[in-house]
Amino acid sequence: MDKRIVITGIGTLNAIANSVADFASALQSGTCGIKELDLFDTTEFRTHKGGQIKNFTPRDYIPGDFTTKRMSRADMISFAATLEALRDAGLYPLPGSLKEEMGVAIGGGSGGLLEAESFYMELLKKGATKARFSQLSTIYCASSADRIASELGLFGPKTTFMTACSAGATALGYARDLIVSGQASMMLAGGVEPMCRITYAAFNALQSVDPNVCRPFDKNRAGLSLGEAAAIMVLEELDSAIERGARIYGEILGYGVTCDSFHMTSPDEKASGAIRSMQAALLDSGLTIDDIDYINAHGTATAVNDVTETKAIKELFGKRAYKIPVSSTKSMHAHTLGAAGALEGIVSMLALLHGFIPPTINYQDSDPLCDLDYVTSGSRKANLRTILSNSFAFGGNNTTVIFGRYDGAGARHV
Repeated sequence: MDKRIVITGIGTLNAIANSVADFASALQSGTCGIKELDLFDTTEFRTHKGGQIKNFTPRDYIPGDFTTKRMSRADMISFAATLEALRDAGLYPLPGSLKEEMGVAIGGGSGGLLEAESFYMELLKKGATKARFSQLSTIYCASSADRIASELGLFGPKTTFMTACSAGATALGYARDLIVSGQASMMLAGGVEPMCRITYAAFNALQSVDPNVCRPFDKNRAGLSLGEAAAIMVLEELDSAIERGARIYGEILGYGVTCDSFHMTSPDEKASGAIRSMQAALLDSGLTIDDIDYINAHGTATAVNDVTETKAIKELFGKRAYKIPVSSTKSMHAHTLGAAGALEGIVSMLALLHGFIPPTINYQDSDPLCDLDYVTSGSRKANLRTILSNSFAFGGNNTTVIFGRYDGAGARHV
């Protein structure tokens, strides 16, 4: 691959920060954003905590020249993150010359379900003749990408991925491919996931949610913690970024996508899908197992996932698996489902930029089946060159993205 695709802007809202600068600080300090939910009533659920975005007032993030009318919560937080990413990339206001060449690729899941739930409750209370059907206009998951493109006046490729917890990561890889193939010169890529009752109820029904806080790789882990987030990146060619003097966070070196074909909610017991996903990313990047400095794990804190992912890492990396630091930042910002891969892509960019490995917090007791270096005693300073980030989803949808540092030397760090 001749074209090198770099990240020149990032934006996020999540449970531990409402800006990139605050996110970097929160990751380094090991902040936990898993707290009591107040977005909706959790009284009847078996659990009551999650990674909710706090203090979000749309007009604090979205200027008045953009409309928020009929935007869902997902639409608003993703658009707010998009504007932050564009400002960060030095592209706001967006030059008119870029609008025909810039595209959007977003991973998601729940879309406007929170608003659909409100509509349903209004329907029950007021009756069909008085319920506002306009509340359903953004129920579909693709609405966020649609609103980003329409509000900014973009005419490039526009795609939404719904591959559960790997959607955000897949969107990043696909966006890279569009630029490499010449179908776009720049891409806004990432993921968004809002909290809603239906998703919260579903995971409670599966009894896969920890009533307290999730504890990835801990012997006594009792399930994941659900969260919400928006995470958006600006992707462009390296030559373009250099020409316009943009700050470069890092580059996407490669990605891999595989399918387990095993079970709707459980990973393949042999970890074959996870192994092949990481292998595909390494092959795409031209790297070897010796080139990976840190693994940002999927690390959901469910009994099966953590053991399976650990098994996959050991199978692929062999003895070197024990020398590679691993962590799950879901212990801080919770599992943001469709946004997770993109949010952890931003984690990777910040780790490369600031030279640290974020911690796996809430960890107390070691599990003999999870015996890698999980970085559990606070963040760790590290001179990182490459980061491998895993996203393994329901339905066996696996995506691995490899990110690399860029320091202006003009050579890939391998």
